[in-house]
Order: sequence, then C-alpha cells, then structure tokens
Amino acid sequence: MKTSTARKKKIAPPKPPKIRVMIVDDHPLFRAGLHRVLELEKDLEIVGEAANGQDALTQARALKPQVILMDVNLPNLNGLQVTRELTASRQDVAVIVLTAYHDDEQMLHAIRAGGSAYFPKDVDPQELIRAIHEASKGNYVLNDAVLAKPQVATWLLNQFEQMPMSGTDGSEFAFQPLSTREMEILTCITRGKSNKEIAQQLGISRQTVKNHMTSILRKLAVNDRTQAAVYALKRGWIRLQDAR
Repeated sequence: MKTSTARKKKIAPPKPPKIRVMIVDDHPLFRAGLHRVLELEKDLEIVGEAANGQDALTQARALKPQVILMDVNLPNLNGLQVTRELTASRQDVAVIVLTAYHDDEQMLHAIRAGGSAYFPKDVDPQELIRAIHEASKGNYVLNDAVLAKPQVATWLLNQFEQMPMSGTDGSEFAFQPLSTREMEILTCITRGKSNKEIAQQLGISRQTVKNHMTSILRKLAVNDRTQAAVYALKRGWIRLQDAR
C-alpha cells in the first residue's frame, strides 16, 4: 500500500476587517500628520477626510466610518455640533474629540454631545490609536480609563457634581449641548449684535431670542452674554475669524 505523504494545507483564518477611520480637521498640516500616523497601522483604514463641519456630516453619512477623529474648531458647524448630529441620528459611529482648547468643562461638553473619547491635540499617537480600537468596540476612553457605556453615566454624574458652577440657578441644564439655533445666536453674540439685530438676521422675534439666550446662559452656567461669548471663543466652538 502506498502511504500518502500529502499534507492537508492549513487554511488561514480570515483577517478581521480593518477599522474604518475618518479625519476631520480644518488644518491640512494636522490632517496630514494624523494620516501618516494612522496609515502605519495595518488594521486601520482611512476612508475620508473633511475640513469643515458640514462636509464632515455629508461624508460620514456616505462613507460610514466606524471612528471619526473630530476637531472642535471647525467652519460651518463646530465639532461638537457635528458629533451631536451624528449620534442623535443614530449613526453607528464613535467620535473621538480632539481639541486645542483642553479643559475639564470641554471634556464634559464633548461627552454630553455623544463623543466616545476626548484628547488634547498633543496626545501621544499610541494613546490615540489605543482609543480608536476601544471606541470601535463601543467603549469610552476618558482620562486614561476605558469605560463601558453604563459606566459613562456614572462618570458624568460624578464629574458634574464636582464641577464648580458659576452664577446661574439652572445648574441642572449645564453642559447640555446647545441646539443649532442656540449656536447661531451665540455666534451673533460674539459679533456684538443686539437682540434686535439677531432677531432680524434670523427672522425670529426678539422674545424668541431672549428665550434662547436664557437657555444658553443656563447650559453654559454663565451670568451674561459677554461671558457666553468668551466661553465659546475660548473653547473653539466659534472661530475667531467668524466672530469678526
């Protein structure tokens, strides 16, 4: 009898699909830097880039990335507005917010808007790559901790309780995302427009402007429109060139 020396070839297990990543930033040099870092990772695929908020929304809906690296300081719509739009419309995407305006309050706004992670722009590349992997699995990365979704609610509550609130009696509204209309009004305020001028520009009543203004002050936990304008500019929600 002849003995078969042929060996069955081992079938390699299929490779897991790459994580689809999109980069959103209005600075070409920063986008290029992120691109170079991410393209070295064999399990990441860069599927798109955008330089403004509206383009980011359009591309995200068309390209369906799993993870978006989102700058805050963007033309048209800021990064928090885009994040809120995507997560509110149940887009299956995790958003990692990147900002040059880093503070604890900005982090709270980012997570309340629907972000899965938050980093200053000088984040270590390997830390960012780790966050991309965690976010793609539905986890949250906050202050070096990896949290599941139920843990984030507890984290937010603890952070909110520890955060000193200034001036307003509506602290229960603080850190809620501003609506699109509220952001329009806040942009007008940074340009020094009066309630009457804002009403005329947006085609709404002065009373409606006042109502939105009250909501803005509560959400930002500030005392007046000047503080609200400074708050938004300091955190990059409104670009300085758009406030002129």
